[in-house]
Amino acid sequence: MSHNHSHTIEAKAVKTIYFSIFGNLLLAFIKYLAGLVGNSYALIADAIESATDIFSSILILLGIKYANRPADENHPYGHGRIEPLITFMVVGFLIVSATVIATESIKNIQTPHEPPKPWTLIVLGIIILWKEISYQVVIRKSKETGSSSLKAEAWHHRSDAITSVAAFIGISVALMMGEGYESADDWAALFATGFILYNCYHIFRPALGEMMDENMHTRLIEVIKAKSVEVEGVIGIEKCMVRKTGMKYQVDLHAIVDAEISVREGHTISHKLKDYLLKEFPEISGVLIHIEPDSEEIF
Repeated sequence: MSHNHSHTIEAKAVKTIYFSIFGNLLLAFIKYLAGLVGNSYALIADAIESATDIFSSILILLGIKYANRPADENHPYGHGRIEPLITFMVVGFLIVSATVIATESIKNIQTPHEPPKPWTLIVLGIIILWKEISYQVVIRKSKETGSSSLKAEAWHHRSDAITSVAAFIGISVALMMGEGYESADDWAALFATGFILYNCYHIFRPALGEMMDENMHTRLIEVIKAKSVEVEGVIGIEKCMVRKTGMKYQVDLHAIVDAEISVREGHTISHKLKDYLLKEFPEISGVLIHIEPDSEEIF
């Protein structure tokens, strides 16, 4: 992978995280103030989640910067594995925030209080729109960079949008149904925690696969095999394995060559193949090639 390409990917990821941090900082303040003045715990719950999002975003930012450090003697494959570890920590933040929201919602359900103010619906409508836009922006960047932690960050925004939708429904019910339904937005906040925990699994599972070197790159493997045979001297590919480290990929493959050529010629072909793959796939940071003869019978 070229230094420029690696730097471009990191820059995209970092800009995306700054976008999330400043957005969540502003929204956390607006939600808490609106929830406090407007008698809506669902909005305060939203504010709590946005506050935890700020800390997890900072964690992701530090992780991305560390993951893009070049390989060294102690880390010959680079520092990319910090990414799924950061993702696990972000999932932990989500679980903690969901637990806090659920606990406080139950307390508020058991405690009589005034119904939410009607104008809180306007605030929630704006928040829902902004969080969905934020989700679309960050999820697109996560696909462009291949970052699992950015994907987790995107789902933070989607989870926030879900809790806001639940709050909107809960407040609407409380306002329309009147006396006896004051806690509807608290029930909505409690219900939203289920969605947050469900999303935690979908964030956690791919990151776990990345840590365990699970085969999740079938399409990339197919393309690498197809490109490899374009190199002169490569008859075919016997095996191809891909593992993800951060936002980059490591490739191990067995290339089949003519059994009658010399060791030097086989060595030359392997270098040509490696150089070609690194050129064709900027997302690949390393290629390890094993040369296989096209026939086991050597005369």
